Amino acid sequence: MPEAARADPRTMKVRVLVRLKPGILDVQGAAVKRALAGLGFDEVTDLRVGKVIEVELPTGSLAEARQRVGEMCRQLLANPILEDYTLEMADDLAPREAVR
Repeated sequence: MPEAARADPRTMKVRVLVRLKPGILDVQGAAVKRALAGLGFDEVTDLRVGKVIEVELPTGSLAEARQRVGEMCRQLLANPILEDYTLEMADDLAPREAVR
């Protein structure tokens, strides 16, 4: 999306996806997988649980937003020993429809 098309050109939205690194036991994912099997969803072969953090910040450029949110992840939002993170910039984000 071009910068001019954003609702507020002074802010940038960044979605942070945080997941456990491969090889780290996902206890919560295992519990959810067992619960799904108990509900009859036996076809699930693997399930991992992560977290999504949406950050909106005032910035002049995509590069600056990526750099600042990357710093936030390294210092607080993700545990670099156990977790990996991915940044999705506003231009990458497709509108997410709520399912009810």
